Amino acid sequence: MNSSFQVEEFYRSCRAANAGLPDNTPEAWAFGATPQLADELLALVQSGVKTATASSLWDYEAAEDPVPKVGELSIILDGRGIPRVLIETTSVEVMPFEDVPASHAHAEGEGDRTLKYWREVHEHYWRTYSESPRGFEPGMPVVCEQFQVLHGAD
Repeated sequence: MNSSFQVEEFYRSCRAANAGLPDNTPEAWAFGATPQLADELLALVQSGVKTATASSLWDYEAAEDPVPKVGELSIILDGRGIPRVLIETTSVEVMPFEDVPASHAHAEGEGDRTLKYWREVHEHYWRTYSESPRGFEPGMPVVCEQFQVLHGAD
């Protein structure tokens, strides 16, 4: 079964459960840069621990992708590319890395949920995986997004 067919089928099941969803299938993507990280972060979303994420604004610019908007839907994939969860963005704020608050780090649900852990992990992530040649800087703009789960797959 190909991935785009699975995404379409998953979204059909979401719409069957919630008739108010739009007709067009949302973008499908996975958290993180590796299949293992995608699965780990997805598990946090599915358990209700992870309700936020952060991205480099520079990465959006380098990829020429739009910044998420409040109300936007996304289908979250597991590490094998299988659709598992439909989320809706509830808040988006862009701020310097060094100004990301502890409350956002906690909402991301990773590690011990502290700001110290969040900063270490995200600095490493952007130094290693950034799509932007600018990589990481302490004052870099970070897109802090909060979301809610609308539908989950078994």
